[in-house]
Amino acid sequence: MGLPISVTDVRKEFQTDTGSVTAIEQFSFEVESGEIITMVGPTGCGKSTVLNIILGVLPPSAGEVVVGQRRPYEEFDSFSGELAAVFQKDRLLPWRTATENAQLGLEALNDSGAHPEDQVDKWFKMLGLVGYEDAYPQELSGGMRQRVGLARAFVVDPEILLLDEAFGHLDEVTATDLREDFLDLVRNGQSRTTAMFITHDIDEALTIGDRVLVSRSPGRVVDTINVPSSLNEEPELHQQYRTRILSQLQ
Repeated sequence: MGLPISVTDVRKEFQTDTGSVTAIEQFSFEVESGEIITMVGPTGCGKSTVLNIILGVLPPSAGEVVVGQRRPYEEFDSFSGELAAVFQKDRLLPWRTATENAQLGLEALNDSGAHPEDQVDKWFKMLGLVGYEDAYPQELSGGMRQRVGLARAFVVDPEILLLDEAFGHLDEVTATDLREDFLDLVRNGQSRTTAMFITHDIDEALTIGDRVLVSRSPGRVVDTINVPSSLNEEPELHQQYRTRILSQLQ
């Protein structure tokens, strides 16, 4: 099972030429091992900042973030291979093929197990990328590039997967297909990965998450919704939750 996440009274301030700016304040939530959490909120409410603190890229100005009994920023190196991220921009290297891009995480880990090509091949089959192994990013559609990004994340078998607007720039048909593939891979894998998915799309948040965290400026969680497994089969209940989230955001 994936690692649990604990965020307690976290505040993050950034220094500017004119003083300090508070990006988030009193941000608190828990993510259980193997749980899928979605976070929805308007631009500027601190969603991406929280994700970067969990990744260990940024330190909190106050409060505490604990991932599996460790603090990501202070113990950044200890999380190598345990945390993986997928962003809105695929961040593929244009001079590397799809396979070579997907191998990046394994190369960084100096993985001594199976050949990287074999591990990547498994995920390419699962993500519908067979036949595109030698294609360069500029030869792939946006959806296919994002599939390569997912393969790059999954190939290291992470304990935690963090996604920031990963499907937000794609057309709805492609985004729907990728959501289904993502959920299948996370929920039906050998060891269920803990996942946190940031989105602006309320319907996407309700479709993906076991729980939905609703955030609002100035950087805090204002509501938490436990999503029933039958929600997508109950349009009226889905609409009730959607209305509830909208009321919190307005």
